[in-house]
Amino acid sequence: MAKKVTNNFKKEKYEERLLNEINGLLRTNSNDGRLARVSITKVELSPDYGYATVSWDTYDSGTRGDAKVAIEASAGRIRSELAKVLEVRHVPALTFIYDNQFEEEKKIMDLINSEKDKSEE
Repeated sequence: MAKKVTNNFKKEKYEERLLNEINGLLRTNSNDGRLARVSITKVELSPDYGYATVSWDTYDSGTRGDAKVAIEASAGRIRSELAKVLEVRHVPALTFIYDNQFEEEKKIMDLINSEKDKSEE
């Protein structure tokens, strides 16, 4: 059983490292202005480490469409850069998905605040 805990810990650390490295690559190695306000929020590796689902968000929801096009176009370059930085034999294939968690949280908070305002009237 201890081996399973070790593997989960190792996987979580690798996911965290991927998240940090991809965020760093977006900040330092990207000449595409559409990626300037993109942030990687989560990375989930497949059990065999062959695939990674990378969740991203943007600080400006109005630029989400442009950011989506840019991040999908740069996926291959990001993977190549990861290969250089991580120094591992195989870099997982990257799939980028939009993370709308913050938008949903904002909607919920707006609803709560509007109900609170109604009850105070």
